[in-house]
Amino acid sequence: MDDQKLLEAARAGDRRALEAFLEKYQARVLRFGLKMCRNSEDARDVAQETLLAAARGVGRFREASSASTWLYTIARSFCIKARRRGKYAPRRVISTDGEGRGLAERVPDERGGPDRELEDRRLAEGLESAIASLDRKYREVLLLRDVEGLSATEVAEVTGLGVEAVKSRLHRARLHVRERLAPVLGRDAPGGRGCRNVVQLFSRHLEGEIDAATCAEMERHLAGCTRCRSSCRSLKRILGLCRGGAADVPADLQASVRAGVRAYLRQQ
Repeated sequence: MDDQKLLEAARAGDRRALEAFLEKYQARVLRFGLKMCRNSEDARDVAQETLLAAARGVGRFREASSASTWLYTIARSFCIKARRRGKYAPRRVISTDGEGRGLAERVPDERGGPDRELEDRRLAEGLESAIASLDRKYREVLLLRDVEGLSATEVAEVTGLGVEAVKSRLHRARLHVRERLAPVLGRDAPGGRGCRNVVQLFSRHLEGEIDAATCAEMERHLAGCTRCRSSCRSLKRILGLCRGGAADVPADLQASVRAGVRAYLRQQ
């Protein structure tokens, strides 16, 4: 059943439909909590509180937004409450001064086979660390957009920001992550004139923010600049890994959250 049918049945009192709906989104909510909290116990609490709040509030949800947007909004509020209680804090606040400058001029190795698999594993480990190093306000935007796959408009709804503010934070987060991963990304490539902002421009291109003339100018530059072409390729590869790692949620944590939710539903 799709979300609409599950929610309609749940609002009509069908406990199995409600449980199926919560089960459908459990891993995604838990994954978001893990990457925001950086602690499995806190993430479990956030996920369980989110799903229980959704269960209690399902009768009031009228689908003005998508189900995923609704649930991430709830999850984000519990993450903020936990942070204010001092349960966890961001590992590092990134500077937004001069963003786009000093980006590492390292590019991915184009080898395939076992070497590429080993590099991908190293890159995935580095990506986890790079995301953890982001300040919360940048991390949540990157997670919602590039890991969970929400649109910029949906991320704006979850966070209460304007779409332009979401995109601004997203570009800065992407540049920070790419810079942190520079040592893993491979060989050097020569730089050139006009290269300083091309990675940020490419990030904006991925969000549909640049016009046709600017896009054509960027394509001409990339055609003649090995460094920038490699830099854009590496950013695209990083974003692919963000989405590709979306399914990694510990089974024991899922079982713990599921047991708590089912116990609550049995009491109702």
